[in-house]
Amino acid sequence: MVSSTIDHMVAVMAFLAATLLFIGLFNQTIQTGVIYQRHKALATKASDLLDTILLNPGIPANWSISDEEPTGFGLQDPEFTQYRLSPFALMRLNYSAGEPVYYEKTKMTYSNITMGFGSYLLMPYSEVLNYSTTLRLLGISGTYGFQLTITPLINVSITETQAKNPLRLSVTVFGTGFPLANAQVSYYLFLVSLSGGGAYPTYQVLNGTRYTNEQGFVSIEFPEVTDEKLCYAFIAYVQASGLRGVGYHQRGSSSNNYIIPFIGDLSGKMVLLAHSWDVHQFEPPVAEVTYNATLVVLTEDFTLREIQLENAFGKVNYGEGYLYGEIAIPNYNPGVLIVTYRKSAQEGGVVMMPWGLSSLGFNIIFGDDPSKQEWVSTDTRQVLVNGVAYQAKLALWSLEGYQVVS
Repeated sequence: MVSSTIDHMVAVMAFLAATLLFIGLFNQTIQTGVIYQRHKALATKASDLLDTILLNPGIPANWSISDEEPTGFGLQDPEFTQYRLSPFALMRLNYSAGEPVYYEKTKMTYSNITMGFGSYLLMPYSEVLNYSTTLRLLGISGTYGFQLTITPLINVSITETQAKNPLRLSVTVFGTGFPLANAQVSYYLFLVSLSGGGAYPTYQVLNGTRYTNEQGFVSIEFPEVTDEKLCYAFIAYVQASGLRGVGYHQRGSSSNNYIIPFIGDLSGKMVLLAHSWDVHQFEPPVAEVTYNATLVVLTEDFTLREIQLENAFGKVNYGEGYLYGEIAIPNYNPGVLIVTYRKSAQEGGVVMMPWGLSSLGFNIIFGDDPSKQEWVSTDTRQVLVNGVAYQAKLALWSLEGYQVVS
């Protein structure tokens, strides 16, 4: 009797243990399936959200060049359809990878999309669209987080291989992981003169067209350059297999006294030219820097056309006198603002600022950091920004924080 009772109890316990084990395994399988469905839904949401951003211009359609905050978010160029983005809407995104810059003379902080010395894009925080506002406009605040990156499809690398007699520049063109052979390279060299007899710098333009070899490489020589200290800016526009890209390089002779351009008012088409010492808070002595500004506009056949500017000549002082220069841009045709500057007959240089993000191939990183998220879904599109080929990539994640519980 006792033996049969014990056997019965052992059998019941074994049955209960097996049932509990089965329920645990089944529960884990169910949770894994649920998470799979959530990941699949997240991937679908990422694709839909990316198209929402790229295939509508936002509300109002001209928010990128107006002084009002949008009530609907989108980056499409309102003058086109399909995946063609507004170069000015991209300028108004708060670039999350750059250190903000505070400018004492305007008492304002600027979003910093600078791509290295001599190539600046500084937008006032009062005119950029921040991440939290964009989440609200997209209707995903508190539900999803994202990061949007927009980078050129064609990488144009330019290096100086010989400084004079002749100046030799090497241009290397790469696609997505491979060189682009027989790519057309249309180049422009802006040679700066600091000793022309006047107080302001002058420049001349040399241009031409070359083609890359099988390795995507071409060397361009300029026998006109006989001084290794001669300042210049070099811009190369590349066309290959229906895609277009851009690269640039510059050389200056003054590292402490130079011009830094700021967007003063995008809707008013105003650019401020600041003395570098005012921005970086260097110590005296006071140094006067004169400048000569020119806007070059990129035409449909990818040639540069110079546009005359009012108040193109001016001067700025550190700490006193001329606080900053003001340049009025005549229109919203994308181009490059080229500013030659002069401290003395021996010290000067040239800086550039894109008027429209794509003119110098600048990229954008906008949003939060996805690196610490548990699961991130990504999707990409190929887009055009004023004819320049870019890749738009959206990384999206859920803020719910789910995982398998065993």
